[in-house]
Amino acid sequence: MKRTCFCSEVELDQRSECPQPLGSMATEPETSEGVDESEGKVSGAPERENHTRTPDLSELLKEGTKEAHDRAENTQFVKDFLKGNIKKELFKLATTALYFTYSALEEEMDRNKEHPAFAPLYFPTELHRKEALTKDMEYFFGENWEEQVQCSEAVQKYVERIHYVGQSEPELLVAHAYTRYMGDLSGGQVLKKVAQRALKLPSTGEGTQFYQFENVGDAQQFKQLYRARMNALDLSPEAKERVVEEANKAFEFNMQIFSELDQAGSLLAKEAPRDGLPAHNGKGDMRKCPYYATEHDQGVLAGSSCPFQTAMAVLRNSNLQLVLAASVALAASLLAWV
Repeated sequence: MKRTCFCSEVELDQRSECPQPLGSMATEPETSEGVDESEGKVSGAPERENHTRTPDLSELLKEGTKEAHDRAENTQFVKDFLKGNIKKELFKLATTALYFTYSALEEEMDRNKEHPAFAPLYFPTELHRKEALTKDMEYFFGENWEEQVQCSEAVQKYVERIHYVGQSEPELLVAHAYTRYMGDLSGGQVLKKVAQRALKLPSTGEGTQFYQFENVGDAQQFKQLYRARMNALDLSPEAKERVVEEANKAFEFNMQIFSELDQAGSLLAKEAPRDGLPAHNGKGDMRKCPYYATEHDQGVLAGSSCPFQTAMAVLRNSNLQLVLAASVALAASLLAWV
């Protein structure tokens, strides 16, 4: 992987502002001072020769979260989703979890938009998802959706961690932002189509606004820019290790949410009749794991108590006649660390 700073075409006139990568000072000496002519070496050469390049943060994240990725990929919830065995009510609960999660994440990103450990990764116009998720919530729950939803126990823990990181250790916010948004721009786009097909959602985007990145023209190019900006952050090796640890925590939080959704799905299976709606037809490349890239407004949290208490009460209603089709938006965004 290149260690030089990546600048997209639109940034060429701002190249002087593009941050330099950590370790870029390991270059040829500016003068000939310190040269031992008898040995043809620069003084102190043994130290230089033994110097090993510090891996880029994106490389460390990929390798350091592989085990967590594999475990997440093999949860029942994820496997069912990839097969199209998904329920509309679970999709709604997952969209709710996404709303609370991204509200927290983007609140903390706004708080730290000028912090040197995060500022280069601040792309609100291109990446922020809260507004899109609000539209999805209105589509699924109606205009009074805020009165119907709560933050589940598992999501609440995730939200609290994001707020803690944003307020106490902003450099670790990188782990949450990277694992979320890189996934959204990758496998999330594949899972959007699965959701639309399985749930018979409109092809015009209603219910899946979360996946629409209207201000990202070329997703692949943008991801390259994002990784380069992340790799250029001035973080010590110890700080990088902590970012990787935090990314693993993010995977764990997500798996806890998957488990919670599995429990909700079990209740749906018991309480709601099956209507025979078709699942995903199995076409397409299902071998590519969309998890490998790889948020909450406190005001919102203060005004609502968590979705699973309310959701479970609704799901236990014997008069419930909701359509079961299938999909889980949360997995769609989390299942893809490219």
